Amino acid sequence: MTRSQRAAKPQETDGPWVADFIQGLCRNTKGRDAGEYLRLRPWQSSLLDELFVLRPDGLRQHRRGLIGLPRKNGKSAVGAGIALWGLIADEEPGAEIYSCAGDRDQARIVFGMAKRMVELEPELSAAVKVYRDAIEYPANSSVYRVLSAEAYTKEGLNPSLVLFDEVHVQPNDDLWNVMTLGSGTRAQPLILGITTAGVKSDATGGDSLCYRLYQYGRQVQSGEVDDPSFFFRWWEPAAGADADWRDPDVWDEANPALGDFLFVEDFETSARTTPENEFRTKRLNQWVSSRSAWLPQGAWEACVDATRVVADGDEITVGFDGSYSGDSTALVGCTTVDPHLFVIEAWERKDSDDHDWRVPIAEVEQAIRTACARWKVREVDCDPFRWSRTMAALEEEGWPIVEWNTSSPARMVPACAKFYDAVMEQRVTHDGDPRLARHIDHCVLKTDGKGPRIVKEHKMSPRKIDLAVCAVVAHDRAVQISEQPGDVWFAFT
Repeated sequence: MTRSQRAAKPQETDGPWVADFIQGLCRNTKGRDAGEYLRLRPWQSSLLDELFVLRPDGLRQHRRGLIGLPRKNGKSAVGAGIALWGLIADEEPGAEIYSCAGDRDQARIVFGMAKRMVELEPELSAAVKVYRDAIEYPANSSVYRVLSAEAYTKEGLNPSLVLFDEVHVQPNDDLWNVMTLGSGTRAQPLILGITTAGVKSDATGGDSLCYRLYQYGRQVQSGEVDDPSFFFRWWEPAAGADADWRDPDVWDEANPALGDFLFVEDFETSARTTPENEFRTKRLNQWVSSRSAWLPQGAWEACVDATRVVADGDEITVGFDGSYSGDSTALVGCTTVDPHLFVIEAWERKDSDDHDWRVPIAEVEQAIRTACARWKVREVDCDPFRWSRTMAALEEEGWPIVEWNTSSPARMVPACAKFYDAVMEQRVTHDGDPRLARHIDHCVLKTDGKGPRIVKEHKMSPRKIDLAVCAVVAHDRAVQISEQPGDVWFAFT
């Protein structure tokens, strides 16, 4: 069906037009059905109907969009079919179609599938010219190209249709912004992300492009944001982090192709051999905070007690982890009776490009004095690295400074185990501070001959864990003190 034929048949969506093109001209490129025409499932046809819905003026409603599906649910094949439809059937003169991704190899997956579809279908191969990184439709001066994330080379483009594959691996916003801004003169452009979930934060430690688009889509979906031009469709378990990732009913909920061309047996094997967070992202399309999490999904959230107030004069320990510029510096308290963790103060560079930022040492010192004056602080447990002069000075003033070497496996291994058990058994609560939650989420478990303990994902990772370290230290000492009660505490009057 051409555009003119479609115009003669008033309808509410271009979905059937796109579906007819895909099923009539696009063939499977791999697997047992290779060479056979694609057969869209009802859920795929419904997705196209929703994506290509029309406004009253006949133009398509959606200009940007995000579709989230677990792996192996047919994203790439449908994406390739949509791209070829945009090149040939949509008939906009001078159309520019792009396959984009975080790196060139990823970007070529959808594009390469589209090329193979052309090779398998005589009607397509007769109509277009195929090059290494482009497919040209001379009859309409339209072109389909493959691009990767080096966005600074892409200025001046005028895209009409963009397929962003695996948006969760985009290193930053640059390519998405270039394509979005470049499409402004098109009457009905579509910048469409087709992705699985991933880690929430990017290399800067902030929310990734894909996670922000996901959050925006949820707001549009709930009615919190009024933006009819943004399309959002995401498959994931309704129970979120509470979903049992080993439950076949949960698998079925997140995977529309399960039991069809996606086999349950593969899930059963993966659930036994794949780390939980990897399974949640790839198989359940759920967002995680790190690839190899220390705590299971939802365990930390289950310990929140936002109603508990640590009153002035309550007995606590304080965990202190200090830095100079790159990492964060924090004070976390823990009550010695019914352990409850709370953030006293934290200092962190907010702008990753602000290389002149330094921890305000005098402010940190005063915060320690203030905490000791407010509560019955048994210990301020700290790693003296880079802060030995400050700690010595505070100790000379009479404050209860105690050295606690966080780089020592002999101390961290049992402290981390104690903390983990307390969280899993809900024998500790916390104030729900989002900074502490973020740092807890960033922790991964390192296991070697010295035993398991928390570390960053890698040495240069921007994802900080300093508040988590403080919490582990404060909890370790609070529990030990509570197990050996005494009548000695520090109080300043």
